[in-house]
Amino acid sequence: MALNHFISYASSLLILAAMVAAASAKPECEKPKLEKENLLSTIMGIQGLVYCKSGPKVTPLEGSVAMITCEAVDEYGFQAAPITILSDATDERGYFLATLSPFEIQNKKKKLTQCKAFLELSPLDSCNILTDANNGISGALLTSYQLLREKNMKLFTVGPFVFTSESKPVDNGY
Repeated sequence: MALNHFISYASSLLILAAMVAAASAKPECEKPKLEKENLLSTIMGIQGLVYCKSGPKVTPLEGSVAMITCEAVDEYGFQAAPITILSDATDERGYFLATLSPFEIQNKKKKLTQCKAFLELSPLDSCNILTDANNGISGALLTSYQLLREKNMKLFTVGPFVFTSESKPVDNGY
């Protein structure tokens, strides 16, 4: 009888020890990648509109170009040279789209950290003065996006950006 109690007690201890060992073991799993760390997991698209403002009249500007510049870090986390792309020329509605593929960055072993869109070029001599409307000169930060699953694209929208035909007078403080 004492032997049966001892075997039962020993079995209970073995089961308890196995449960403790299983509970303390760390499961192997990957740390999920944060969205900020993985800006380019899909194709990145930047769209916007560009207008010409001449007096009170505002019209779409066909043929203008936007520039997108992204800060980057290298494979060791050190700041690397920025990546800059130009949009295609705007259409008759003033619409532009620029795309950046993840393969273009991975081949250079860089990771994007922050991107901005800028107003770059007007095709008209009569409407070629940059304005900072919607951060066209200082840079519109790409923050939120629409995920287009069927195109595997993160689509950012900026602007509208505006060129003008009139330069602003310089304030000399007088």
